Amino acid sequence: MSLIILDRDGVINHDSDDFIKNPAEWEPIDGSLEAIARLNYAGYRVVVITNQSGIARGLFDVETLNRIHSKMRRMLAQVGGKIEAIMFCPHGPEDDCQCRKPKNGSFVDLAHRLRVNLDNVPAVGDSLRDIQAAMLSQARPILVRTGKGEKTLAAGIPDGVEVYDDLASVATALLERKLQ
Repeated sequence: MSLIILDRDGVINHDSDDFIKNPAEWEPIDGSLEAIARLNYAGYRVVVITNQSGIARGLFDVETLNRIHSKMRRMLAQVGGKIEAIMFCPHGPEDDCQCRKPKNGSFVDLAHRLRVNLDNVPAVGDSLRDIQAAMLSQARPILVRTGKGEKTLAAGIPDGVEVYDDLASVATALLERKLQ
């Protein structure tokens, strides 16, 4: 079984500069849920690692975040997909914690929990901090143009980072490689 790590906002769902603060604001990007289902069907375990500093900022609480994730899981189940685990950092940028991307504490924790090596595991994000956390973990960083991806690409990314239009195109590329 293969593993893939996804950022949430800007990869699975539409992002907002004002944060996704409740289930009503969480809306999937076209094709993202189906992409996860396709990955599941092909044997991928899908894990989400996401920064959720809105908790530290007092914009929403963990209970509300759980309701947002319940909506995401319900909508995903409707298309035949599932997310194995969701790991989130509730801290703000000033907290200097290890679990907040661009640091890789959440990646290290995931590797320990699943007893896996993250070498070359695809890690899909839309920001430089997603890429940096993946690289620190020896995972394979992949940038999508959705969310903040276009701005991230314009600002410059490290050499060798794969870039795709969206999660659906990432899934297609991974599945084509798997068949070869």
